[in-house]
Amino acid sequence: MYIAWSYPGEANRDPRGLDNRFSTMTEVRRALWPNYEKPQWADPRRFLQGIAGSLELFFWAWVKFQDVVEEVTGHVVPVFQRVDQAGFALPLDERVLGDADTLLVFGLDHDVTEQLAAPEEIAAVREFLKREGTCLVIGPHHDVGRADDLEEREVEHLHHGDPLVPRQQRFGGYTRSLLDGLGIPVENQWGLRPATDARIRHEGEGEAWATAPRSAPLTVMSDLDTRGWLTGVQNFNFHMHLPHYAITTKDSRSIHVLARQPIDLTRPHPFTAAGNRELNALVWVPPGGERAGDVLVVDSTVFSVLFGADESVERFWKNLATAK
Repeated sequence: MYIAWSYPGEANRDPRGLDNRFSTMTEVRRALWPNYEKPQWADPRRFLQGIAGSLELFFWAWVKFQDVVEEVTGHVVPVFQRVDQAGFALPLDERVLGDADTLLVFGLDHDVTEQLAAPEEIAAVREFLKREGTCLVIGPHHDVGRADDLEEREVEHLHHGDPLVPRQQRFGGYTRSLLDGLGIPVENQWGLRPATDARIRHEGEGEAWATAPRSAPLTVMSDLDTRGWLTGVQNFNFHMHLPHYAITTKDSRSIHVLARQPIDLTRPHPFTAAGNRELNALVWVPPGGERAGDVLVVDSTVFSVLFGADESVERFWKNLATAK
């Protein structure tokens, strides 16, 4: 797992700024009270209370995915950061790629931190994907508040309904630049609230995670899923603001949308006003040309128990870990 952020670049954002930053842990506690009021999270002697505290929640929430994959494969899933807490930079190179077969790149970098893939990194990932049996899983996160029109930003905010997400929160500069460098025609757009199955509520992992609704079933293109990425998968986990992975080419033979996720139509949004009813949730680019490996575009929240994780989500993790 490669987290494409600069940890200091995110943690040192001015909390007085309204846009393009993560919440402080204090804001998380206030918005999600009382889920994080135990001393493990609320005691400043035990847990960071600024923006860094919110970043640390991500690491806690990926542990379940790491445990499931280790149980299935027998291999530990290491986590790397582009720039870590101590300021050490680790570009994508042989130190990350040399002994990997599946690389997950999470685009949780705010655009204002100016994280971009260097030509050497793009070349390294190209070489990685020339190896048989490799897979790149890449997910630029949402792009909320792109428009200059403040009224449109407010419509977007009311649509997703998350008080912790500001009116503008644009992510994914690193992953977008990597996709562009690899010639993968996918762009993250919007931050859309998925429809839910009102009959089911799913408890998240651990005491701190809030009870979350279960997302409505995915629309799966089984005829295109010849590798079985979504075998036994009915839904992803619920997250209030998911990116739509727009395909920016008309060549449908080289890239496939494998899953679409229904959008909550009770909350107006420019994307649904244009007639759209689902967002592209999983895109697959099969091997082609010099590239022997697969590329999957899917959001990082699918691998996090911050937003719940049921047997369907775990099945997707196992499919990914055992793909041949």
